[in-house]
Amino acid sequence: MKKAIIGKKVGMTQIFDESGKVIPVTVVEAGPCVVTQKKTVETDGYTAVQLGYGDVAEKKLSKPEQGHLKKAGIAPKKYLKEFKLEGAADMNVGDEVKADTFAAGDKIDVTGISKGHGYQGVIKRHGAHRTDMTHGGGPVHRHAGSMGASSHQSRIFPGKIGAGQMGNVQVTIENLDVVKVDAELNMIVIRGAIPGPKGGLVYIRNTVKNNKVKNVETGISKNPQKASGRNPQKASARNG
Repeated sequence: MKKAIIGKKVGMTQIFDESGKVIPVTVVEAGPCVVTQKKTVETDGYTAVQLGYGDVAEKKLSKPEQGHLKKAGIAPKKYLKEFKLEGAADMNVGDEVKADTFAAGDKIDVTGISKGHGYQGVIKRHGAHRTDMTHGGGPVHRHAGSMGASSHQSRIFPGKIGAGQMGNVQVTIENLDVVKVDAELNMIVIRGAIPGPKGGLVYIRNTVKNNKVKNVETGISKNPQKASGRNPQKASARNG
């Protein structure tokens, strides 16, 4: 990946673009992050950097964590995360990564821990239907129902929906747009929603999606099955 940063979700709001359209956005307090460790091919077999984010009291870290950061000469950090960046070889321990690493218009992937909803039933967790509330049915209207086990197949197939823990898992939302970056406030404004509650930790990377710019000419289609291809004069008059 080309660039990455650690941040904290502040919350959602909306802004207006130049044409007056409303854009729903998520505000992230991104960085500043400090390079706490550098991995090299000679010593580790690959190239990467470890970033630290969030100041914390030294007593809240374990002895190995304290020793790791003291060896690097870095103040205590709450979160550590390793990234295989393309420019990792040119970075050194102590370098800062700030929000202006990204710019408006960048495509990014955001990873976070989704909101936990506890132990939920099959209706809320998977959108299953309940039985009719009339004509009896007893206290089983919201139950999962038959699992289909009989003489054949005599088992439940893997992946069968059911009650269980909902949320509180790692989720990555891909191909989001960076709307605005404010380096002074360590702020990155992202179009749309991202995983996690307010104050939740998020990792922002440049997207793994391959966004190709299509050179599509507007006007007459080359497809003879389309109306604009069968009657170019009508299509040109409509576009004009």
